[in-house]
Amino acid sequence: MIARLVLAALMALMPAFAQADRLKDLAALAGVRSNQLVGYGVVVGLAGSGDGNSGLTLQSLESLISRLGLQVSARDLNARNAAAVMVTAELGPFLKEGQTIDVTVSTVGQAKSLQGGTLLMTPLLGADGEVYAIAQGNLAVGGLGIEGNDGSSLTVNIPTVGRIPGGATVERAVQSPFQSSDFLVLNLHRPDFSTAAAVVRAIDATFGEGTAIAVDAASISIYAPADPGRRVAFAGALENIEVTPDAPPARVAINARTGTVVIGGNVRVSPAAVTHGSLTVRVTEDFDVAQGTNVATGPGGTVMTPGDPVVTPDTQIDVDQPPARAFVFDAGVTLSSLVDAINAVGVSPADLVAILDALREAGALRAELVII
Repeated sequence: MIARLVLAALMALMPAFAQADRLKDLAALAGVRSNQLVGYGVVVGLAGSGDGNSGLTLQSLESLISRLGLQVSARDLNARNAAAVMVTAELGPFLKEGQTIDVTVSTVGQAKSLQGGTLLMTPLLGADGEVYAIAQGNLAVGGLGIEGNDGSSLTVNIPTVGRIPGGATVERAVQSPFQSSDFLVLNLHRPDFSTAAAVVRAIDATFGEGTAIAVDAASISIYAPADPGRRVAFAGALENIEVTPDAPPARVAINARTGTVVIGGNVRVSPAAVTHGSLTVRVTEDFDVAQGTNVATGPGGTVMTPGDPVVTPDTQIDVDQPPARAFVFDAGVTLSSLVDAINAVGVSPADLVAILDALREAGALRAELVII
């Protein structure tokens, strides 16, 4: 029981960043990635919510029908039930010919909704201009758009974007260096020299000394088995190795649009005194109105008659400046102490940003200030 209590106390005292993570969560194998595909197509079968007389859609329909052996003119077509669309998809790594991928269909013309539409055969191209997949199928649309004759309309979600689960068939596989290269290269999601060194130590401890070599702060080169069957098992064991990443650099991130401030756990503050106060000036504008008097003097005496009203401005200025509150940071103040001191003053997010910026300018903030 005493040993368990001591172990629990030691675990509670361990820093939060000393937790081990799987290597697959810290890095990715070079060359094992997805590729973006895009294509232009036509959706048909819409219930009057298509592009109408859009020249782009009419030209697309004319070209499509002519490839089927029919001669037709764009003047004879109406695209009320059709829409020109862009089709996008993501070709995952190691996908082979005949496998299917999901596609997203988005309108590019005047179509109000793709509800009930069918995408016609659409080639999907890669960045090199080659066709890697063919898309076709019925759309699943999560939005709804209704428009009345009096101009009123109702839109729920986004009816101009739809998806086709498994709607594209892979026609060409992307070559990967996973089987052909003599080395496997791991790229860290966040480059860091200390973490790269820790990854090398963990790999060498599992597979033997000299298995991994740190190329730089982001990449680790690993000797891999030449046999393809053993290489897959080797990669599976590799990505499940647990590594304790090094503590991230001290950084304060500020979102200037939302006022969100995130302070990293390694942020420290040198000895500094901060004074925070506010000055409120209130100006009240009023007018005093008095009845004017006309005075006339003649042989018969003085006569007074009501005149035009007299308007006199009455301005009152009040200044409210509460005593400025000051707090002192000692040497090496931690994150919790920094947050407690600032919260005790009760500042707004904008004031917090001003305080942190002033601390940085004074050289007292031992962290990088990042504005996002």
